[in-house]
Amino acid sequence: MVDMSTLTQSRPTMTRVRFAHAPGFWMIAAAFLTTMAFSTVPTPLYAIYQRRDGFPTYVITIIFAAYAVGVMVSLYLAGHVSDWLGRRRVALLAVLAEAVAAAIFLIWPAVPGLLVARFISGVGVGVLTATATAHLSELRQIARPGEDPSRSALISSMVNLGGLAFGPLVGGLLAQYVSGPLERPYEIFLILLLLSALGIALVPETVERLEERPAYRPQRVALPAAAKPLFFATAIGAFSAFAIFGLFTSLAPTFLAGVLHHPSRALAGVVAFVVFIAGAVSQVVFVRMARRNQLRLGLVLMSAGLIGIAVGGLLPSLALFVAGGVIAGAGVGLVFRGAVATAASLAEPASRGEVLAALFLIAYAGLALPVLAIGLGIALLPAATALVVFSALILILVNVAVPRML
Repeated sequence: MVDMSTLTQSRPTMTRVRFAHAPGFWMIAAAFLTTMAFSTVPTPLYAIYQRRDGFPTYVITIIFAAYAVGVMVSLYLAGHVSDWLGRRRVALLAVLAEAVAAAIFLIWPAVPGLLVARFISGVGVGVLTATATAHLSELRQIARPGEDPSRSALISSMVNLGGLAFGPLVGGLLAQYVSGPLERPYEIFLILLLLSALGIALVPETVERLEERPAYRPQRVALPAAAKPLFFATAIGAFSAFAIFGLFTSLAPTFLAGVLHHPSRALAGVVAFVVFIAGAVSQVVFVRMARRNQLRLGLVLMSAGLIGIAVGGLLPSLALFVAGGVIAGAGVGLVFRGAVATAASLAEPASRGEVLAALFLIAYAGLALPVLAIGLGIALLPAATALVVFSALILILVNVAVPRML
């Protein structure tokens, strides 16, 4: 017969094998950064898959859209479950899902395998984005109770965008200078993801497990009727911002190799990197600027950047295309930060998470739908023309949305 007193005495010994809350914060941040980097590491590799298998460009957009669909599905179905299952457990499952995706990239590199891997990667990212953001806030609050909560939010945003930036840079450099360009990036990230999972298992939990688990329900959205016009304007702004990021994480390498005649894999990774890192840097540089002024500046930068992207594709000019991407990326960082802050301010505290989930769902639709449209447009129009049409549509959307947000 098992001695129950022995079991209860052993529990404190097990729980001692944990990070403290302060190092636990950085462990979750590192796992979050690794996961977001893995989600964009295929960016410079799509052109290699395309040359190897000979599929048309719109297939790249479908593969990319599988990721965005995975994110949206998981945000709607599982973005909130860490509230009652616990942050550590859900974060661990999300990172392990990313490891499964990395394994599929390695063992099933055909188009169906790429679709499955990207969808699973999107599911993991959607779950981890909501969970890690909440976990980081709670760990920081326990470790530094007197600190301004906005600092944790800024670090979380930096980790998110920083991870998205480093993924294509790592993928592009490995593809350019290391043998096995379609294997080595995934092998490295598989190891990093498994190490991240091990680290997450040692991070303190910040949510008490409920003895009676509530009945499962998908994420709901609650918003006062008077706030809906402003919310939808904010959502359009987020949609437009993510559309620009979608372009640079899916089709930018194709434009670089085709329209601009620069097929370097390393260059494809560097271009995506500088666009994303511009979004992260702009948030830090203008962190003390009033929200309205951030939105105004973001509108100007996104508009100027979209024009630069379109003109760079028409001339063609690599310098103008990249400069336009960097300027637009800086504007995206400010507009999206303003969108999140505006949406959060519209809701009561009890429904704030649901409102933000709705915002992210619409934002990730912006990651998928415009990119799918431009991919289909390339099948019917010259690539440079499709790029101009894309830039014009996003320019109109952002100039409708941001003034309404103000």
